[in-house]
Formats: sequence, structure tokens, C-alpha cells
Amino acid sequence: MSKNQRGSEHSSSLARFSRTAEAVSENVIGAYSTSFGIATQLLGKRHRNHIRNIYALVRVADEIVDGVAREAGLSADEQFEVLERYENDTHQAIRTGYSTDLVIHAFAQTARASRIDRTLTEPFFASMRADLASESPSESHADGRIVFDRRAHADYVHGSAEVVGLMCLRVFTRDSVLTETEREQLERGAQQLGAAFQNINFLRDLGDDIDRLGRSYLGCDGALTDADLRFWVGEIRSQLSEAEASIPLLPSDARAAVRSALSLFSHLTDRLARTPVEELYSSRVRVPDPVKAALASSAVLATLMEGKR
Repeated sequence: MSKNQRGSEHSSSLARFSRTAEAVSENVIGAYSTSFGIATQLLGKRHRNHIRNIYALVRVADEIVDGVAREAGLSADEQFEVLERYENDTHQAIRTGYSTDLVIHAFAQTARASRIDRTLTEPFFASMRADLASESPSESHADGRIVFDRRAHADYVHGSAEVVGLMCLRVFTRDSVLTETEREQLERGAQQLGAAFQNINFLRDLGDDIDRLGRSYLGCDGALTDADLRFWVGEIRSQLSEAEASIPLLPSDARAAVRSALSLFSHLTDRLARTPVEELYSSRVRVPDPVKAALASSAVLATLMEGKR
């Protein structure tokens, strides 16, 4: 076999491995989120696998710290070790372009194609470690809970959500020529959309976060009050407004998906605002599938009417 033949066979094997990894990422998003699954379908084909790859890596890391590892019998120290190993493997894969872990391998392909680097991945994993700090007596309250103050909340949201928005933005704009002002506005919008999504989930998961995970992300040492709810709803609406202003600057094949996600988050926020605080502790606010479909359709129509740049 000639050197060129061996090189061709190697390339083909790597391409098949990468396609398999992308299929795994698609299965992850299908298993965990119908909303994101719908949104990725609205993306241009060149973006879809990349966004699924980002979602899959983030989801697996989130599951490590949100009880799956503990349910499997891992101690607090072992959970830290698993997360640290996952981070190290991710960074090595970004450097080399290969991992035996299919989710990490898929993410690495996206990171290398879209210039996603440690400035985004390191804050993400730092936030994941902050979740595990609740297992340490030195970090928690006497009853085992960890309460995030405003500074800790901001740091956590940046790492767990804002940088994920920036990762997606790097995918969308990897072939774009942007002015510095346009890039800054897009980055601000991506961060604000991620922050809004995270704060919405803090309200939706209030009971589970406190009762099962022992975490109070919204800085409430006691029960959330009506005033607290009004404050966070106002914060979220402000974040969504900033995010919406940046959508016209996105490439045309990303706008409908982002607009759909923003519409869903806005609808969830309205539902949260109408929900009595005590109910937030016992039930998770949801949007029915027919409403999700209608919101997605409206986003597509609005994007078509807007026209291509």
C-alpha cells in the first residue's frame, strides 16, 4: 500500500469516527431537550451538527455535577476527579483533534473549526466545579446548602451559560466578516440570551435545586418572595431585550433558530411571572408542545419577512 493510499484510508477512518461522534451528540440532544432539538432543526445545515456537539458536551458535564455521578455511587472527591478528567480530556482533544470519548471528540471538531478555546471552556468548567462545592463543608451552610450571592451568581451564570452562548456565536460567525462594533453587539446578545435562559431555569427548577441538590442560585437564604420573583422576571426580560436587538446581525441561516429560542424563553418568562411563588417550589413551569411549534413557526415567518442580509 502506497503512502498516499494509507493517508486516504486514515482520513476516511477519522471522518467515519467523527460522523459517529456527531450522531451520538444528536442522540444526546434528542434525549434531553425537545426545545433545543426543534431550534437546531431551524438552523442552516452547516451549523446544526456543531451546535449539537456543543450541547452534548455541556449536557454531559452538567449531568456529572447534577446527581448522575452521585447516584452511581461516586463520592464527592470522586465527582471532582471525574469532572477534572473530563475537562482535561476536552482540552487535549481540542489540541489534538481526537478523543476516544465520542462526545468530547465531536465537540473538539467543532471547537477547532470555530475557534472555541480555553477562554470559553475554562469558565464553563469552573462553574461546574462551583456546583460540586456544595459537597464541601467549608463551602456550604450548616445545613449543607450553598447559597450563591450576587457576585457568585454572576460568575456562575457567565461560566455555565454566557460562554455557551459565545461558543454558539463562534459557530454562527466562523465564516463572517464583522466590524468590531458588530462583533461586540453580537457577543453581548449571545451572553444575555444565555444568561436569560439560565435564570429562567433557576426559577423553573427552584424546588429541585434546593431540595435535591442543596443549591440556592438566586441568592435567597430563605424562601423566594414575590418581590424576588418580580426582580428576576425584570432581569430576564431586560436580558432578552438586549439579545433580541442583536439578532438582525446574525447570519441569515442562524436567525430563525435564535429567534425561536428567544420567543420560547420570553413565553416561559411570562408564565413564570403569572405563577405564585409557592407553586414554583412544587412544579416546573412548562410550555406545551403545540405552543412551542407555534412559536417556532412564527420565528421562521418573521425571519423570512426580514429578508436575507
